[in-house]
Amino acid sequence: MQPQDVTRVLSDPLAQELMQSSIPARLAYLGPDGFPRAIPIGFHWNGTQFVLCTVPHAPKVAALRTNPKVAFTVDTNSFRPHVLLVRGTAAIDIVDGVPPEYLAASRKGVGPDQWDAFEAQVRAIYKQMARIRSRRFGPSCWTFRRDFHPQSRS
Repeated sequence: MQPQDVTRVLSDPLAQELMQSSIPARLAYLGPDGFPRAIPIGFHWNGTQFVLCTVPHAPKVAALRTNPKVAFTVDTNSFRPHVLLVRGTAAIDIVDGVPPEYLAASRKGVGPDQWDAFEAQVRAIYKQMARIRSRRFGPSCWTFRRDFHPQSRS
């Protein structure tokens, strides 16, 4: 996809709805043994990049440093599913404390009545976190959304 196509897809109301939902992404990457992995993980769209956070010693961090190619989907579980598919490369940086993107991703799933306790707990637990960012979308990388309703929004 061309950059303007990526922007058009990600600006679509359906894609925006999926990106703001509490649905976890299903991240796919190659493990160190060469076999694919697919894991659920929270994410945050910051307007230019998808950001996922985890502990620095998570197996996915080492795997993505070796092979940064990733794909993920955010999709609904209801009939006539809505699907956002993303493919690109990942960049990883280790940050001190809890990245704001982790908190933003978590806020989508943690209720307001539980938020203060949740935030205090993660700040006490995580002294460092790995921040995984989508680094490149280009002609060989694509973002796609699908609405399986007959009156498609495409």
